[in-house]
Amino acid sequence: MGTQRKTAGRSWLQAIAVGGLLFSGACSRLAFVPDSQHGFSAHVTTTARGSHRFYIYHPQPGAQTPDPLGQKLPVIVYLHGGGERGSDGVMATQVGLGPAVQATLGFFPFLVVFPQCDPQSFWALPEMAERAMDAIEVALREYNGDPDRIYVTGNSMGGFGTYYLAARYPGRFAALAPICGGVKPPPWVRLPKEGALLDLSRDPYSQMAAKLGQTPVWIFHGRRDPMVPVAMSRKMHAALQQAGGLVRYTEWPSTGHAAEEPTYALPELFQWFLRQRRGQPSPDAGAPPPPPAAL
Repeated sequence: MGTQRKTAGRSWLQAIAVGGLLFSGACSRLAFVPDSQHGFSAHVTTTARGSHRFYIYHPQPGAQTPDPLGQKLPVIVYLHGGGERGSDGVMATQVGLGPAVQATLGFFPFLVVFPQCDPQSFWALPEMAERAMDAIEVALREYNGDPDRIYVTGNSMGGFGTYYLAARYPGRFAALAPICGGVKPPPWVRLPKEGALLDLSRDPYSQMAAKLGQTPVWIFHGRRDPMVPVAMSRKMHAALQQAGGLVRYTEWPSTGHAAEEPTYALPELFQWFLRQRRGQPSPDAGAPPPPPAAL
């Protein structure tokens, strides 16, 4: 039994590492068709705003997963950036985590949910959060997803969305990994006053930290980001520390806005995810990570 678990652990870590090597630095150039041969299945749900087309990735038969005995599978929710908004469902898989998963050829050991945000919308809006939650329910119901091991990550607009989804649905997620995100939306985003999560006229970072509570958070940002200032992630990190939260922070020194590239090529992130369960953070959940040069 012990040998079986060790072998399985090596196999899925190798799949992530190989996927990261193929993906790193090639995000904007890599395009693929998400198909069942590599574990991608298309889904449609009906919402108040119409049909929502999205994809769910599931490990292929024979893939070594963290639970080789057939237990429930851990779930990652990936929230894409602003450039992938639309209605086809496919664009949400094309940048960020999608290419990293595709590069493992069906051996990535998580269920991955790829909801898609409407054109001209934003993940922080309540209707888009509801859309993501509906897609998560499909993964739990149809693919034996583990409700105690749901992890949210996203880059740029999806980094904002990672914070807001967890704040809007407190206690639902095991851990978060926002990438080049922030808390105060850009000026063109108008959040509804009814049911507003934050009072943006006051310090939004301390308010968000209070709402995230003890949910483990690993923040990533590129120091040279020209689009979302790195100061946003630094402020969120400081606010979570001040609030007694469980937070890690990694700042990629030579990276601009595409901080998802080195982040999703990092096996340590996915290992850290698996050590977190809903309401049961690991002892090292908020421990400082190795410096970027050592990752």
